[in-house]
Amino acid sequence: MIKVKICGITNVLDALNAAKYGADALGFVFAKSSRHVSSRKALSIIKELPLFTFKVGVFVNAPAQDVLKVIRFCGLDAVQLHGEEDDRYCAFLRKYCRIIKTFRIKDENSMQNFVEYKNIDAYLFDTYTLDAYGGTGLSFDHKRLQNLRLKKPIIIAGGLNLKNVETVIQCLAPYAVDVSSGVEDAPGRKNADLLKSFILQIKKERP
Repeated sequence: MIKVKICGITNVLDALNAAKYGADALGFVFAKSSRHVSSRKALSIIKELPLFTFKVGVFVNAPAQDVLKVIRFCGLDAVQLHGEEDDRYCAFLRKYCRIIKTFRIKDENSMQNFVEYKNIDAYLFDTYTLDAYGGTGLSFDHKRLQNLRLKKPIIIAGGLNLKNVETVIQCLAPYAVDVSSGVEDAPGRKNADLLKSFILQIKKERP
């Protein structure tokens, strides 16, 4: 069954709703963003979560030692790296948690360096924009990924919502999907009905 990550969690209510409706992972954005949370705020939310909730920290080009401090402080299960972090950086942090490396898709040239990364646990594909590393609500041409033969799980993000997620699933059959703006009323404020409907849509039985 396809996994669901709800990203951009900023408050306890949204976190508990996501867990209640069946989200497999919650994402906390520690990078500059309209959905940014401090490590203390994230910890206060995490303390309220069900025991086995999978917690992912999102970072962009942060010093590895700073990321490690947040991993330990918040008890993160994985980090999602959205910047230009190289494989050595990933290898260092992989000693402490799982690594999701993000690749932003712009054109064919965006797809040249995937194989350089050996010390990661999953690939996440998001939309390229000039002024943001993620959370834009914009989609990309998913057909660019159809012929990839990757040995590790792929996660699809970038403008997903109830209207387009089924098409993405049919096109790519990903390990997981990652949604943020597509289930929001405003940045960092999830809509409970959209959240529930999105998760149930992903979790439904497929032929």
